[in-house]
Amino acid sequence: MSSRRARPRTLDTEYTSAAEGPGADTERMPRDIVEARGAFERHLALERALSPHTVRAYLGDVDGLLGTVARDSGGLAGLDAAALRRWLAEQRSGGASRSTLARRGSAARVFTAWAARTGRLPADPGVRLVAPRPHRTLPSVLSVEEAETMLTAATSGAAEDDPVAVRDLLLLELLYATGIRVSELCGLDLSDVEQRRRTLRVIGKGDRERTVVYGIPAERALRRWLDGPRSTMAGPASPPALLLGVRGGRMDPRVARSVVNAAATTVPGHPGLSPHGLRHSAATHLLVGGADLRSVQELLGHATLSTTQLYTHVTVERLKAIHDQAHPRA
Repeated sequence: MSSRRARPRTLDTEYTSAAEGPGADTERMPRDIVEARGAFERHLALERALSPHTVRAYLGDVDGLLGTVARDSGGLAGLDAAALRRWLAEQRSGGASRSTLARRGSAARVFTAWAARTGRLPADPGVRLVAPRPHRTLPSVLSVEEAETMLTAATSGAAEDDPVAVRDLLLLELLYATGIRVSELCGLDLSDVEQRRRTLRVIGKGDRERTVVYGIPAERALRRWLDGPRSTMAGPASPPALLLGVRGGRMDPRVARSVVNAAATTVPGHPGLSPHGLRHSAATHLLVGGADLRSVQELLGHATLSTTQLYTHVTVERLKAIHDQAHPRA
């Protein structure tokens, strides 16, 4: 494995200060809570190298906890097991869903573990916190035929004189071929592409690097893009990004999401699809085709096999549906 390419982290430009954080009314909070929140933000962004979106999500959940502690106890020392349970009970009575409670409980445990480890709390009260488990829902996926319909429509619509359409075709082909996250795809540089081996070097969550492969249709789409349309969209200040926006900058993941959603309208009965839906589809089709879980885990960049195992439920549900429809004694 080649050396890691760490994502750039510049706190002054990518992250707000603790006093400007989402949902944090720090003017009314005790000084030790304000200090702890700011240090926790820096820990997430710089030490754990989490994305700006993930940092904001953590802080948004932790802010509610810290606000409750400041209101009830007046300082960080009041953050104990009872305070955690009281905070979660308030969320539940306020109508928060099981998945929301599980996410907020997880964020609280990350914070309390960090606070105890750094000496801001005498012990970690989060180890005794039990939050409800979210209901694990089956991901929505395209069938193989529906994926083929969508990609065929994108191919026929990618005229040579339309660089945006050629780029969008490559985006769809790579998302489906590799199962990578949309943020990972938009973060790819030209140097991450090994055309001879048909591989991509991907930097995933936690700056973990992995190599993914793509097939011949994606290779054809890549060659079309690199043979002219990319240079048409590039400008003097363009980055070395594989995918570019209409103004020559790196493609925004939000634009990629709109491209996927628009492409899904060509599939009858599928009003919309996210890039994560294509990721789900790729994983499901690999497993249906006989790939083993460990290989799919490596391809998707899952830290644990249990996350990948969710896709086995999808294939089992499909088998049940086929069995119920086709077997005479179903």
